[in-house]
Amino acid sequence: MKSSKSGGRTVLLNAQSARSGGGQTYVINLLNYLPEGFPAKVFVLAPDSLSLPSDRENLKRIRVKWPVENPVARAIWEKLCLPKLLRRLDADVLFCPGGIIGSRVPPGCKAVTMFRNMIPFSPLQRRRYGLGYMRARNWLLNKLMLRSMMQADLVIFLSNHARTVIEESTRGKLKETVTIPHGISPSFRKADGANAPKPTWLPSENYFLYVSTLDHYKAQLEVIQAYAMLKKKRDTKEKLLLIGPEYAEYGRKVRELIRELALENDVLIVGAVPYVDMPALYQNASLNIFASECENCPNILIEALAAGRPVFSSNYAPMPEFAGDAVVYFDPRLPDELAQKLATVLADPARMRDLAAKALERSRLYNWSVSAQMTWQAIQKLVDY
Repeated sequence: MKSSKSGGRTVLLNAQSARSGGGQTYVINLLNYLPEGFPAKVFVLAPDSLSLPSDRENLKRIRVKWPVENPVARAIWEKLCLPKLLRRLDADVLFCPGGIIGSRVPPGCKAVTMFRNMIPFSPLQRRRYGLGYMRARNWLLNKLMLRSMMQADLVIFLSNHARTVIEESTRGKLKETVTIPHGISPSFRKADGANAPKPTWLPSENYFLYVSTLDHYKAQLEVIQAYAMLKKKRDTKEKLLLIGPEYAEYGRKVRELIRELALENDVLIVGAVPYVDMPALYQNASLNIFASECENCPNILIEALAAGRPVFSSNYAPMPEFAGDAVVYFDPRLPDELAQKLATVLADPARMRDLAAKALERSRLYNWSVSAQMTWQAIQKLVDY
């Protein structure tokens, strides 16, 4: 510890950008599994929508008076006000899981960040967006995240694939790194061989499920093409459900293709679904599909594994790192390959049962308790310097 420290040790967790989805899920699980004997007081900068555990004496929320819901206002606050807060708290560690360290840290304070977003580091995927906001945003995120990772005393990676990409980009200039994949909430893991009750709004027919934002790199167009080919190979009664929010331009292309292939009654675009309903959707699917070309930690893939249903996954990295031999891999750019593999496996009930069992077993590698404990251990090493 630094000798000038007058009080206890202090960690400031800047979770102001965790306003929905995976960002909030991560922070909630991280704090729920904060060790009882963690040797530091943890202060949390977070929106009111993020619930904090109420049974932790060493955990306290700090509210910001600025309107930091706006990313620009938040960036200005972090630049001007965050250093003052760190000095007032005499903080030992600043942890920014959102991926960007928005200010300088005072002398004696260590900085930790996490690499979450792979798209800004994929030139191919960045080019798929036309000139405009999204391409400019990804270019800027590339610069900001790279600078933050090089500034940090510790960078937490979610996959070895992501770690390799960034280590090559920074040419060995990162100070310290660790790989800690995300976990799975217990509600997602199929228990006692029984599926969660099927939501009443789902179609009465069986269905194939693909959960992901409708976006270029998620390859919904190719999945729909594969589905159309599959219907020509077999009597396919199952619907194809596309679950998730959408990037407007790509969503239009998806709808145009559905109309062109006359699949309006077979391919259903459901949109975003409450997180609490997701386990039942995965578990009641005939099979789950994940066709993404670019991921850091594929949370949807590991949630699908936990459902104990057969999974067909993109063969792009890092998916094999997470799913091992528990899934059927396909090239997301080759619809005919996916169609053929779907037809072959669907015709083999024993293979379907084997894939379901392997998926559930593989999912046991991913546990929020373990992920959180590893994260707090890595931070504690910095606290104890």
